[in-house]
Amino acid sequence: MKTLYFIRHAKSSWDDPTLNDHDRPLNKRGQRDSPVMARRLLGIDVSPDGILSSTAKRARETAAYFKDVLSVENAIYLKELYHAWPPTIEAQVRNLPDEWATVLVFGHNPGYTDLANKLKNDLYIGNVPTCGIIGARSDVSEWKDFSLADAQRSAYLYPKQTE
Repeated sequence: MKTLYFIRHAKSSWDDPTLNDHDRPLNKRGQRDSPVMARRLLGIDVSPDGILSSTAKRARETAAYFKDVLSVENAIYLKELYHAWPPTIEAQVRNLPDEWATVLVFGHNPGYTDLANKLKNDLYIGNVPTCGIIGARSDVSEWKDFSLADAQRSAYLYPKQTE
């Protein structure tokens, strides 16, 4: 069994219009939401073996909060995940080390909303909000066999959700 948590980066800052989109940092809300959402995963006993993240600054900063709260040692950062669509995300997941059973994957919309709706589940998601988390489980032993279409959505968490 392999488990993924697709995490959309937290809210980013638009304070500096001269910054390249790839270089935009988190804003105050993003800095607040990231550790809160990481603790929510901790609260449901998620113990990640590694992180896979877009190289965008806002994705890396979001991942850093989760890495700290969940004590994750291993991380891979790929430019290919910057604004990636599901086929590209799926291809990168298939390259993960097989010893990683649970992985946090940080990326962007609109690809993450599209990805959320490719997983097996009857609930349609219109938009994965910033710092939203989509859990997915797949009954495979090697990542090379992972397919979004065969994975079951196992969680949908987001900052404004009532518990």
